[in-house]
Amino acid sequence: MKHLVILSGAGMSAESGISTFRDAGGLWDRYPVEQVATPEGYAQDPELVTRFYNERRKQLLHVEPNGGHCGLAEMKQHFRVSIITQNVDNLHERAGSSEVLHLHGELTKVCSSFNPNDPRYIKTLKPEEYEVKMGDLAGDGSQLRPFIVWFGEPVPAIEKAAKLVRQADLFVIIGTSMNVYPAAGLLHDVPTHADIYLIDPKPVEIRSHRPIQVIAQGASEGVGQLRQLLLQNSLSSKP
Repeated sequence: MKHLVILSGAGMSAESGISTFRDAGGLWDRYPVEQVATPEGYAQDPELVTRFYNERRKQLLHVEPNGGHCGLAEMKQHFRVSIITQNVDNLHERAGSSEVLHLHGELTKVCSSFNPNDPRYIKTLKPEEYEVKMGDLAGDGSQLRPFIVWFGEPVPAIEKAAKLVRQADLFVIIGTSMNVYPAAGLLHDVPTHADIYLIDPKPVEIRSHRPIQVIAQGASEGVGQLRQLLLQNSLSSKP
């Protein structure tokens, strides 16, 4: 069974109604990145940052996986599917994908303010716990903070992601500008034998000498086309 590795970004969840950060009208327009997505912003006003992520968590209660999320989950019937996502929502999992690696953290989890990556203090919130309050403490006595990799913080999962990419027979980029590092650097880990696909309705400038097959569609239609294409290729390659 071929190994299909997906790298998904904000465009993956845009059709579900999840606000993107970088597009016009996105979250950065309303909240400066320095305030809500840096350790310094959190240190300056933890209550504002906590409230911001409470709002984003509650948004998850009103959105559903789109056809792109569901299409990738269905591809498990034909491929080993590994998803590396820059998104912090849980829509891949809710659609049925089981092998999902979150590079930038998970909105439904909280952790220690002292040591965000200490697994002893990472907690998954139930929907009724999505409203985190000041004074809610981790097991080490620190204020619970969002389990999110903020700008200026290391990305602990990047080595695991690179290892997955190096195992790919097929590598697919969906809905990401490929401007955010270290995630954008994963393209350099794709094996020479692997085919590369890009799904995005807008032009994406990718600096690579490798041939990349572009599907200029949104996530739902694009994943549908990809699925059809890969299954056709699979059937035609059989003896």
